[in-house]
Amino acid sequence: MVDLKSQYLRLKKEIDKAIQSVVENTQFIKGPEVALFEKELSEYLSIKHVIGCANGTDALQLALMALGLKPGDEVITTPFSFVSAAETITLLNLTPVFVDVDPDSFNIDAGLIKNAITNKTKAIVPVHLFGQCADMEEIIKIANEFNLYVIEDTAQALGADYIFSDGKKTKAGTNGDIGTTSFFPSKNLGCFGDGGAIFTNDEPLAVKLRSLANHGMQKRYYYEAIGMNSRLDTIQAAVLRIKLKQLDQFNVGRQQAASLYDKGLNDFGCIEIPVRNEYSSHIFNQYTIRLKKGNNLELQEYLKSYNVPSMIYYPIALHLQESYKTFNYKIGDFTVAESLCNRVISLPMHTELRPDQIEFIVEKVKSYFAFKSN
Repeated sequence: MVDLKSQYLRLKKEIDKAIQSVVENTQFIKGPEVALFEKELSEYLSIKHVIGCANGTDALQLALMALGLKPGDEVITTPFSFVSAAETITLLNLTPVFVDVDPDSFNIDAGLIKNAITNKTKAIVPVHLFGQCADMEEIIKIANEFNLYVIEDTAQALGADYIFSDGKKTKAGTNGDIGTTSFFPSKNLGCFGDGGAIFTNDEPLAVKLRSLANHGMQKRYYYEAIGMNSRLDTIQAAVLRIKLKQLDQFNVGRQQAASLYDKGLNDFGCIEIPVRNEYSSHIFNQYTIRLKKGNNLELQEYLKSYNVPSMIYYPIALHLQESYKTFNYKIGDFTVAESLCNRVISLPMHTELRPDQIEFIVEKVKSYFAFKSN
């Protein structure tokens, strides 16, 4: 699914030098590379504050903690996503309130959010899925109307542009109160382990976030809040500094690969290729197709027989997962999300994909449907 080795070999000289420098300096925790990376990422995003942390899940938890929400407060999010948003909401004794997703982009359907708002609602956590933004202009409008916080989960869309109706462009994750991301190795900007970051334009919020990520202290051994130990490792920051310079190029490479997939699959009537929303660029953390017929698990097994990797993001919607039964959701509550779980499948997507590899994958996807019809 992701060719990390080839990407590393392309940048080997720079990355090896950066890692070796950290080893020689022996400042493995909060070394200078961390602050430098935070500064460089803030400049790339055009946002005032970036706080590195241990992973993308911690980033979401820290964001929720910083907003001072109380047990029982409701937070709106999507049921069609990785579990991190719902998980952190629940761990903090908040109540996840799911809203179905848009049938084209698979992001949270902004048009349904108002129906889910109650007097307990305090925040919205849109997840920018598969590489493009949710409808942030509408989400921000709703948040302002109901005095709600917005936390953007941009783990799959770092570097994507959001385009407002007046033509203004901003980077994904910079339009809400807080943005979060993950540097998991398979992400568009991935490190060599776990890593994450939080970003905001709010100075007091930034101070609080940095304190919470450091055991709740600003001055050493003086704890002003109950915090966490969530640090971005210095070696990971050194790797990310090298890769950040290449992020736009990485994203263009993914877009070019997606265009080749499109060319091979666009006129094939058995599937739907990814939709590009007019209000967001798409940087293809995943290239996810939807089957008009057939079963995604069967297609996955068929591709596997030809050594073609694939992934199903996601096989079960969050509201139907065992761990979320306590919230009393049931089959049929979010029909779009539930349908996608049986219909979507993601094909290999990374910066090192060759045209001949994409051609082979496309041919095998098509041959599955010919096989099924016989």
